[in-house]
Amino acid sequence: MLRVGVLVSGGGTNLQAIMDAIDNGTITNAKIEVVISNNKNAFALERAENNHIRNMAVVPKEYETREEFEKALLEQLDVFNLDLIVLAGFLVVLPKALIEKYPEKIINIHPSLIPSFCGKGFYGLKVHEAALERGVKVTGATVHFVDDGTDTGPIIFQQTVNVLEDDTPEVLQRRVMEEAEWKILPKAIDYIANGKIEVVDGKVKIK
Repeated sequence: MLRVGVLVSGGGTNLQAIMDAIDNGTITNAKIEVVISNNKNAFALERAENNHIRNMAVVPKEYETREEFEKALLEQLDVFNLDLIVLAGFLVVLPKALIEKYPEKIINIHPSLIPSFCGKGFYGLKVHEAALERGVKVTGATVHFVDDGTDTGPIIFQQTVNVLEDDTPEVLQRRVMEEAEWKILPKAIDYIANGKIEVVDGKVKIK
C-alpha cells in the first residue's frame, strides 16, 4: 500500500479528486496518510478532516526563520514514513533537503502543458491569464516529478484542453481542472502505486 502525503495551500479541489478516486477505485493500492497545508485556514484541511484523514498546518510565519519552517515541514512528513508526496496546489518553494530526501517520490500538478507557461511566476490563475494573452488554442495540465528546478522534473502525464474564444481566466481554469487536472493526477498516483512508472535517463517510462 502506497503511503501518500498531500501538500496543499487552498481549497483542495485536487485533494478532493484524489480522495474521490481512492473511494471509487480509480486509484488502487494507495492511502492518504496526511494532508499538510502552509495555511491554517485552507479549506483543504476541512476536506481531509471530513474524510477522517490526519491533517495539520505548518505555517511559515509562525517560525522565526525560513530554515526553521523547512525543518518543521520535513520533520512532520518524516513522521508518516511516506512513499509519495503529492503537491496539489502547494504554493511554497520546497526545501532542498526535502527534494533530496525523497528523490522521484514527489509529484506536482501544473495547469499548463509544460514547457509552456511554467517556471518562476507561473502558478494558479496567472498561468491561464498568460495563455489567453498569447492567444493559444490548446492548453491543459501536466503531472511531473519534482526536482530541484521549477517545473523541470520528468513529465508523467499531460492532458490537453481546448481554449474557447469567450474564455476568461477563471472559466479556463475551471475547465482545465475538470478536464485535465482531476483526471491525470489520480491516474499518476494509481500508476505509481501499482509499479507502472519508472524514470530512465530523466524520462518517465510506462511499464
